[in-house]
Amino acid sequence: MPSPSPTPASQGPALRRRRAAFPLVELPAVSRRKRRAFTLVELLVVIAVIGILVALLLPAVQAAREAARRTMCQNNVKQIALAVHHFASAHKALPPSLLYFGPGDPRNSSWSPHARILPFLEEGALEAEIDYSIAYDSIYVGTDLLSSQRVATFLCPVEERDEVRISGDVPTHYPLNYGFNHGDWFVFDPAMPEGGSGAFFPNSKLAFRNFIDGTNKTLMVAEVKGYQPYFRDVGGDFPDPAEQPGDVCALGGSFKADSGHTEWVDGRVHQAGFTATFPPNSFVACTQSGQEYDVDWNSSREGVSQTDKTYAAVTSRSYHAGGVVNAAMMDGSIHVYRDNIDPAVWRAMATRDRSELIESSSQ
Repeated sequence: MPSPSPTPASQGPALRRRRAAFPLVELPAVSRRKRRAFTLVELLVVIAVIGILVALLLPAVQAAREAARRTMCQNNVKQIALAVHHFASAHKALPPSLLYFGPGDPRNSSWSPHARILPFLEEGALEAEIDYSIAYDSIYVGTDLLSSQRVATFLCPVEERDEVRISGDVPTHYPLNYGFNHGDWFVFDPAMPEGGSGAFFPNSKLAFRNFIDGTNKTLMVAEVKGYQPYFRDVGGDFPDPAEQPGDVCALGGSFKADSGHTEWVDGRVHQAGFTATFPPNSFVACTQSGQEYDVDWNSSREGVSQTDKTYAAVTSRSYHAGGVVNAAMMDGSIHVYRDNIDPAVWRAMATRDRSELIESSSQ
């Protein structure tokens, strides 16, 4: 059984002397005064100040983000331009826009320059799946169509519909934002066969020596928008280029609401190219079923007809602020062009051998 606790009287004199030497100090009572909180007015003032700061900083942040996207886009353009140069070095010629073998030939080779330069964009594994003698809608990567594969270098960060195109609930195609230069209006005559004045056309075997105007003055590639509305396959002959954007509506054709520049595998001009008929970001307004569209136009898709020539007004466009597009010249240099560029200068930059005098026009 434990012994009881000692009483003060039973505590030894030594313990009493120790307590006397070190007396207990009484702590002051904790203040019970409440701290004053923010008033409603003060809270509103703080919120207003924060709102003003955000309003001041937001434009700067947005400008920085747009500058970063534009830089990424320019890097894509540069990579494509370098890939074209590497292709030309390896094959002793620039890639054709597609191959046309003439009437009755069973071969199908509408494969685009984009497909042909894949090995030089570190996409050799994807290009290895391609058989250029087979139509692109017959080649699969695993269970998916090869044409539905996303190639990051072909897409600008500001593209609003970076998404696979669906046909019949099946992913079929992926869009692109960089089109090759098919000239200023005339693209291809299957009867000759003969290509236009641009840097790329069907069956072309161009080399850099063919650019009499100078590789630094001839466009190679420029931005285009994915899911572009366009007219196609009206047939007929149109030797005189459309002078104004509004002239395109009267040319007619079968209307497609949102499938232009959605097939990176297809080398036809409305899918993989552009023409310089109109300056960058020109709004080509045509009304269909009561709705206004900004359209492209292709008189006859290359290789579809054995007799009809291809003329095209396929405009370079982008979603960048300030009405600009990024582009590369045939020498690989990167430039930014605005929508206020002189139309005659823009057309001259799309031709390779007409000896036009072109002053510096990039901005």
